[in-house]
Amino acid sequence: MIFSHTVKRNDYLSWEEYFMGVAHMAALRSKDPVTQVGAVIVNQDKRIVGSGYNGMPTGCSDDVLPWGKDPENFLENKSAYVCHAEMNAILNKIVGSIKGSTIYTVLFPCNECAKLIIQVKLLEKPKKVNTIASKRMFDMAGVINYIFIFSNLHNL
Repeated sequence: MIFSHTVKRNDYLSWEEYFMGVAHMAALRSKDPVTQVGAVIVNQDKRIVGSGYNGMPTGCSDDVLPWGKDPENFLENKSAYVCHAEMNAILNKIVGSIKGSTIYTVLFPCNECAKLIIQVKLLEKPKKVNTIASKRMFDMAGVINYIFIFSNLHNL
């Protein structure tokens, strides 16, 4: 006798878990020894239309530029050079317009990335809220944001 499954499984990933998982996978591409961040842009049809992670600009050697933070010498501080995941996801988009799309981020965006997100009219779905200026700008611009917590980790 052959038995077939007649009921779908119920422990599959939600769309939010899936896209946050992809953002976490993108973060694994980062060469930053301290902070690895990923971002994924998803359109209204639930299609990934952009992704990025934090890293040095294209054509700039990540073996030469600093990965540390030197408070006394700005030129030896990674923040002078690193492109954030959100910026890279927006720049790496594969469609003409991402207006109304949703961006999933591993960390809450900094104020500079918040400006980019607002300007291209994305909706924000971050994992952590810890940047006051970003939150304030999102609230003023009507950008919806919330904290997402995995309910079904599936070894992520």
